[in-house]
Amino acid sequence: MASITAAWSPVHFHGAKIPGFLASRIERYYRERVKKTWGGGHIMRGRTPPADALHLSSNDYLSIARHPKIISAMADSVHQNGNGALMSGIFLHGACPQLQLEDRLASFMHAESGILCQSGWCANTGLIQTIANEQTPVYVDILAHNSLWEGIRSAGAKPITVFHNDPEHLERQVLRYGPGIVLVDSVYSTNGSICPLPEIAEICHAEGCVLVVDESHSLGTHGPHGEGLVVALGLLDRVHFRTASLAKAFAGRAGFITCSRQFNEYFKFESNPAIFSSTLLPHEVAGLDATLEVIRHEDWRREQLHANAEILRNNLEELGYNLNDSQSQIISLEAGTEQQTIVLRDALEARGIFGSVFCAPATPKNRSLMRFSINSALTGMDLARIIRACREIRKEVRLDDWPSSRRKRQRFDHLPIKAADEYNKPNPSRAVAIV
Repeated sequence: MASITAAWSPVHFHGAKIPGFLASRIERYYRERVKKTWGGGHIMRGRTPPADALHLSSNDYLSIARHPKIISAMADSVHQNGNGALMSGIFLHGACPQLQLEDRLASFMHAESGILCQSGWCANTGLIQTIANEQTPVYVDILAHNSLWEGIRSAGAKPITVFHNDPEHLERQVLRYGPGIVLVDSVYSTNGSICPLPEIAEICHAEGCVLVVDESHSLGTHGPHGEGLVVALGLLDRVHFRTASLAKAFAGRAGFITCSRQFNEYFKFESNPAIFSSTLLPHEVAGLDATLEVIRHEDWRREQLHANAEILRNNLEELGYNLNDSQSQIISLEAGTEQQTIVLRDALEARGIFGSVFCAPATPKNRSLMRFSINSALTGMDLARIIRACREIRKEVRLDDWPSSRRKRQRFDHLPIKAADEYNKPNPSRAVAIV
């Protein structure tokens, strides 16, 4: 079977002819990306996974998407309620399951109130739209999720870029442009790095800024019972809003915002996604309600997730991969160009390892990567298989020539001689011998 599948084949259909200004834009995509860069295939579509493939592309970090309690709750709701009353959330009031779930989620996250949205995208775009305008400086980490950038655009505000995880640069920007809104992810989705939240929060508090933390990749996975990184770090009194996609560890389809009760009412009548989109369906609410109980009580899933991620991070670092400061369940192999990422994808998939390709616009140009989303169901044998594959492909994918590898060597070269020698010694805490 070919490792690259066709991206597009012509289909004859009847319809209005697309004008030239749009047709040329579409043709440019197929000419420049599909044909020229991807060799006529598609960077996202390689081999068809065999039955024994390891799938590292799902954000179901806690491996609960098929949990019997969650499936049962959703099935019962479908039988009892069908698809419910389809309407905008502004009409919800009284003893409503969605509003009750909002209260339970808010309580779980130690917040006064919370708002369920149709997705994490709607949560972020809707929130920024309601708290920023043309006069508001909005400071945003360069790796913050695209939905936060889109929220800035929809608010008509001007984004002020902040170097990734650089509190000192944030402080300089705030001192230059004045108090505003600071947008960060707690765990960044492209490279798995963790935001230095205590330092960021201190700057926001000192300079009178509003702090928004997207906890999409830490809600459910971090905190004593999955409450998120803000709770884990004791920063509740320094963070104004937390947002999250519930399509990650919660394995559902919704978004959430923590806020005050006063802001809850304001948001629902000011946010375009809240006003002009329908509510969640009853079975989605029932499923998320059951998921909350699973996450709250099955702590072993978090423990296993972090153990699995640590083993894989340590071993891949020892093999020479630059993991770009990943400290979480997200591990990325940054090959660089899209052509080189296709080589990496094919090498891994040939060995039954299927991750997610990230390329522009999800990453900067020529910083494409393969992302591994680790989950709690991976066994020791699974981890050994991943590590073995990553060891075998190093020459095949020309690991030493990757820009990320060169950056790693440069960082190493700048270490003091003593520190470099120490790093070069075998270190059981960095690598776990499971292969």
